[in-house]
Amino acid sequence: MDDDFAANLRYLCTFYHSIADVCRRLQINRAQFNRYLSGRYKPSGNTMRRICSFFGVEAHEILLPHATFAALVGDRPRGEEQEDSAEARIENARETLTPNLPDSVIQRGRHGLSRYLGRYHEYYLSMSQPGKVLCTLVTIQQHGEDVIYERAERMPLPSSNLPHRNRYRGVALLLSSRLFLVDYEAVNEHEITETVLYPSFRSHVTRLNGLKLGVADSSDRVPCCVRVVYERLSQRISLRESLSRCGLYDPDDPRLDPSIVAAIRNDVDEGEWHFRARC
Repeated sequence: MDDDFAANLRYLCTFYHSIADVCRRLQINRAQFNRYLSGRYKPSGNTMRRICSFFGVEAHEILLPHATFAALVGDRPRGEEQEDSAEARIENARETLTPNLPDSVIQRGRHGLSRYLGRYHEYYLSMSQPGKVLCTLVTIQQHGEDVIYERAERMPLPSSNLPHRNRYRGVALLLSSRLFLVDYEAVNEHEITETVLYPSFRSHVTRLNGLKLGVADSSDRVPCCVRVVYERLSQRISLRESLSRCGLYDPDDPRLDPSIVAAIRNDVDEGEWHFRARC
């Protein structure tokens, strides 16, 4: 286990410019960190949590056999010219997702989004696990003039009960009273998803309904469209607790709000000619 941990830690460090850069960001002594990399020592509980939080992995994941861990994290090539900062990743998301939009559209779409900032649980019928409800965590935040967001998704691996983590980064715009959210899968960069939501006309935003268009995270990668609900989370709920609720559920799971399950059913009423969002 210690050998796998050391190998996994060394692998995670390859996503950064240097070991010294990682130590500086983590504020861990270089000599001590080298002992972790060599496998001679294992971090204490608190240090382990800091390391895992920094790299965006779970404590049980970083202890997996190295081949399993490398497949889980994904091998994303990184050139020397790439910046590792959150600032650069956010700017890259905007440039990737809105390259051909006129500046007038982007400027107009930025207005009115401040009331939607915060964390949400996103619910929809899973595209890759038929019959299951998928709950993900969405964080919408202001960054300069832009409103950007991240989606964290936890799916069980086919061969085990361990969760597979997907991360999506995107840009939000508000145009003609509709919220447009466009994101890309940030680990392997093999998927773009678009979500369109109705706005909330209440004084306090609680839920947003709409449609999501994406690709099933499975071998056949079927394009899918599903109904989706965003449920706003109280600021009193910690990030850790918010993430712990993410995953797959049966539709009749008592932990799910029946009104949310009803809102995300993908049925088509008689006389409907299109698959439509429901307010």
